[in-house]
Amino acid sequence: MTILDRTKEIAKLRGISLTDTAIKAGLADKSIYSWDRSTPKADNLQKVADVLHVSTDYLLGRTDAMNYSSVADNKQIDLKDALNDEIMLAFDGRDIPETDKVKIREYIELLDLKRRSEHE
Repeated sequence: MTILDRTKEIAKLRGISLTDTAIKAGLADKSIYSWDRSTPKADNLQKVADVLHVSTDYLLGRTDAMNYSSVADNKQIDLKDALNDEIMLAFDGRDIPETDKVKIREYIELLDLKRRSEHE
């Protein structure tokens, strides 16, 4: 599987087009499509990996583990922050309705409150 194939695959999984991925990464809108003919620069690959929440090693085919970069850096992902990330709030390639997002946020806050009270 090529870099372009992996990028297409994860972008589809995240519910985002390659054009939108490139734009969010600060690249020219069709630049990712050229990755089937040439290897992207390391910094451009990292930008796209960050947008798609995977490691560059995953996009390069060095691993099958997606390893979001902040997890790879031993940082925890704050679920409340993740809920505000439009890429993270998609399911089966479709956006989650705002009313459901509210319910998900409330549930996470309840779990967080419960976890904190158990540790006190």
